[in-house]
Amino acid sequence: MFVVSLTYKVPDEIVDFHRPAHMAWLEDAFNDGVFLASGRRVPATGGVLLSKVDRATLDESLAKDPFFSNGVAEFEIIEFTATTVAEGYENLLEN
Repeated sequence: MFVVSLTYKVPDEIVDFHRPAHMAWLEDAFNDGVFLASGRRVPATGGVLLSKVDRATLDESLAKDPFFSNGVAEFEIIEFTATTVAEGYENLLEN
């Protein structure tokens, strides 16, 4: 599983300019099963994505994100294996 942490590198007005395209990409990625969850960081300095696809699929999807292709954010990808989860989140465990 992967946690992707996005950190904005540009002023808010540039982030806001690219946000509609980023949200359209994100919707497509969710429809393709790439992500399990997404959201803004608090404070709003970037975002976080949770994915359970393989690394190649994740990298391919992230390369299409307008925040990546336009240099809006830097991406940190953290891989981990969920070994314990709360009831109802068993789908996050490795099979």
